[in-house]
Amino acid sequence: MIIIIGFEELHAFIQYIQLEKNYSVHTVQEYEKDIKQFLSFLNNEGVTDLNEVEYIHARLYVTRLYDEKLARTSISRKISSIRSYYKFLHKEYNVRDDAFQSLFHPKREKKLPHFFYEEEMVQLFEENKGTDSLSVRNIAILELLYATGIRVSELTSIELRHIDSSYGVVRVMGKGRKERYVPVGDFALAAIDDYLLNSRPKLMKKTSHTFLFVNSRGEHLTTDGVRYILNQMLKKASMNSTIYPHMLRHTFATHLLNNGADLRSVQELLGHSSLSSTQIYTHVTKEHLRKTYMNAHPRA
Repeated sequence: MIIIIGFEELHAFIQYIQLEKNYSVHTVQEYEKDIKQFLSFLNNEGVTDLNEVEYIHARLYVTRLYDEKLARTSISRKISSIRSYYKFLHKEYNVRDDAFQSLFHPKREKKLPHFFYEEEMVQLFEENKGTDSLSVRNIAILELLYATGIRVSELTSIELRHIDSSYGVVRVMGKGRKERYVPVGDFALAAIDDYLLNSRPKLMKKTSHTFLFVNSRGEHLTTDGVRYILNQMLKKASMNSTIYPHMLRHTFATHLLNNGADLRSVQELLGHSSLSSTQIYTHVTKEHLRKTYMNAHPRA
């Protein structure tokens, strides 16, 4: 379907968030997708001028999103994308931006993050041990994700020079291109050393680059590649669960809090800009304490 209005302005907006705001590739793609969908909706509604968009159009669009059974978080993200676009339009093209300003974000569904229990992590590590190149690499990936709580996108962007074994830290580039240093435990450092000594050189073959983790052909390992590896490790451990990379991030935070870490420290380690993003894990730890009490107290 041909989008009649907003296409040129969208191109300018995408350049703006890429070059001036320095948003990640993934974030830019999400913004572009959200706004294109909205422009397509306007086209279908017969709106031919961005200045013609009113609150009723915004309300109708959000209603359509609910009809499509989208998650509230997805709807909220789309509203934010369109608001940012209209803020840019108002500044650069003097387009009215009031249509979405009075639109409320849907209340976020209170879903507790899924995580692995400590004994499950032990099982995952034990069942995936091996001396072949891929097994050594996979353990290094699992150890680093669990030891640091970093995002998979942060993991795949790590270069050799970003690992400092002497200080036990790794430099990662987080959301909004924010750089932070995260401590790495001895188990993860040992696994990385093993990988660098006995696995990576064999996998690299005739390729040459500085990224830490590589695939079976020696090429830069992608986020999809990491997801595939983790799922294969889960199957190998015969664990009746579904794994997604963020589960290890959730596990990292939950285990720290369960073992006495303070919320501010966990926030800094995760690279969260606000404490509210980290506070979801307090609900997980409270639930953990409740279950422990119910299982342990003789009169519970």
